[in-house]
This record gives sequence, structure tokens and C-alpha cells, in this order.
Amino acid sequence: MKIETADRIKQIKEYYFSKKLKEIAAMRAQGKDILNLGIGSPDLSPAKEVINRLILESQKDGHHKYQSYVGAPQLRTAFSAWYKKHFAVDLDAAKEILPLIGSKEGIMHISMTFLQEGDEVLIPNPGYPAYRATALLAGAKPVEYLLSEENNWLPNLEVLEKQDLSRVKIMWTNYPHMPTGAPATFDFYKKVIAFGKKNNILIVNDNPYSFVLNSPRSILSIEGAKEVAIELNSLSKSHNMAGWRIGMMAGNADLLKEILKFKSNMDSGMFLPAQLAAVQALSLDENWYADINKIYKRRRKKVMDIMNLLECTCQEDAGGMFVWGRVPETYKDAYELSDRMLNDANVFLTPGGIFGSQGDPYIRISLCAEVEVFENALVRIKKVLIK
Repeated sequence: MKIETADRIKQIKEYYFSKKLKEIAAMRAQGKDILNLGIGSPDLSPAKEVINRLILESQKDGHHKYQSYVGAPQLRTAFSAWYKKHFAVDLDAAKEILPLIGSKEGIMHISMTFLQEGDEVLIPNPGYPAYRATALLAGAKPVEYLLSEENNWLPNLEVLEKQDLSRVKIMWTNYPHMPTGAPATFDFYKKVIAFGKKNNILIVNDNPYSFVLNSPRSILSIEGAKEVAIELNSLSKSHNMAGWRIGMMAGNADLLKEILKFKSNMDSGMFLPAQLAAVQALSLDENWYADINKIYKRRRKKVMDIMNLLECTCQEDAGGMFVWGRVPETYKDAYELSDRMLNDANVFLTPGGIFGSQGDPYIRISLCAEVEVFENALVRIKKVLIK
């Protein structure tokens, strides 16, 4: 018996890292010691008080039931206070915040709520592959806007204005930018908000990297932003809680109310102890972020050594938990460099082309490994290069 898949699934591919992890696992099963420097999965632990809060709340009777579709009031209040303290944004905890089981699911919720066949979506190239996949799953057409190093990885809104935008419903932005680490300026946020209002386009900014070697900024801090913008955020990167799946979206109350119609049919709320532990995480002081960034700075220095060894050129001041570098012209593209390092040095580096054609000449290295791992990678790569 053969069960035919839906047409929507035929339009998308298995996520690149899903396939690559299986390939790496197979190589390890053959006895190869693969150093994975490609995936941005934080290897550091959450704060001790956060873990202790999870343990404490898990031991209480009544904390293992189904939970509210809109999240615990304590969590929404904590997100509101967090945004006020770090982003200078006032959010109504009851109406303008919707907790998520990781911000990635918010990408799907927004797409399925507002997109349908015939709609178009502006997605960045290079950019997070989920923006394209969710647009296709919703029946919409992805329309790429090209980002370049020469323009600091910001979209050229003047060029976009010359396009036919009549069918565009959503524009995805992602700053600090993944995969390049580029930040957005407040001036850009003002311009993109004006662009959204003028063209009746929902602007969605995906903002999970704001605390990693960055100064926190929010598109919602711009006057009038809530009229046309939604922001996604997450504790995955900022608090080393990727596996906990705790995120949020914030913005216009009426828009969030519509998104809830879809979300409430997809899940039954988050585990309450995890939500209450997240409240603890959101209350951490500035020292928490500073200490984590000290670690990332040390790691970044070693990664820059790897990039220099590979003769890749990087922006020294880029933030985030990755280093993005242009590969030398001796390689056809970053895929060739990545394959060589994996097969010859047993070191996996992410080829930038998986994020779009604009990433073809770039390689990405994650900071999510201990300094000793990067030092080991340096030794291996050096042996390959001097052959």
C-alpha cells in the first residue's frame, strides 16, 4: 500500500540540519570523531536557580495538568517586565504577549493564520529556512529580497518599493541577523515600519539573538510599530534553554487574538513548571548575560583563528553565536570548503548556501562548543591545509 503525500509536503525538503546530523551520526558510527561546529545549539546550562525552580515546581501537586493556551499569567507578566527592562518596550501582559512552545512554532502560527494561496511573502536571502518552508506550507509564494555584505545585510527598501507588492502580506526580518550576525539600526526599524504601513504588509521581526554579543533592540520600540509589526523572541539562545522550547510573540492585541485561533488548535499549553522556571530566567540580572558573553568572546577569538587559517574574511564586530566568513576564491563555494573539512579533517562547518544563494560564498561556524574543541579543530584543519 502506498499513501500519497499532500502536495504541500512535496514543495519542501527535509531541514538541512536534520539530514546533516544523520550523516554525522553515520560517520561517528564508523568510528570517526566528528567535531560539529555548525549548529547553534547552546552547550552551556541555564542558571542554577532556573533549574532548581523547575525541580521545585515539578514536585507540586496540580502542576502536571493541561495549561492555558495563552500561557500562565506569571510568564506573560515576566515577559512584559523583561521587555520593559531590556528593550524599553511597554507590553500589555494580558493582550500583547503570547507565549509559545519555542519561537519557531510562532513562525508557523503566523504563516497559517494570515497566508493563503495567492499571497506572497518577503523572505531574506540569506535567511532562516523556516520562513520559506512555512510560506509554502501555507500555500503562499516566497519572494526573496537579497541581502549583501555591502549593505550591512540590511534590505534595500527603495528597491523593494519598485516591485509589485500588491500580493505581499508578510515581510520577515531577523535582527540580529542569522546567519551573518549583523544588527539592525533603529533608523532601519523606523524605515521598515513605514514601509509596512505604506504597503499594508505585516512586518515580523524574529529576535532570538538579541543578548548574545549584542545590545538588545526591539522593533516594537519604534513609535507606531504595534500597528503593523509582531516580534518573536525566545529563551533558547539568551538563557541556554533551547531544549525547553519557551518563546513568545508580542505585538498588536487584535493580531495575536487571530493567531491564537490557530495556535489553540495545535497545542494544549506548556508544562507549568517549565513556565515558572522561565519566569525565574527572565528575572536574571545583567551579570548573567555578561558572564555568558565573556565565554562567547573567548570562543569567538578561537573561531576567528579558524577563519584566518581558512583564509576566510569576517566582519570583526558582528554579534550573535556564529561567525560568518567569506571563503577564499580558491573554492568554488562554501559547500566545497565544508565538504573538504568534513571528509578530510572530520570537522563540520555550515555552508552559507543553505540559507539562500547570497550565502553561497560564505561559511558559518557556531560558538556552541568549548575552547578546547576549537583548538582541536585548528590542529586538524592545519594538517589538512599543509598537505
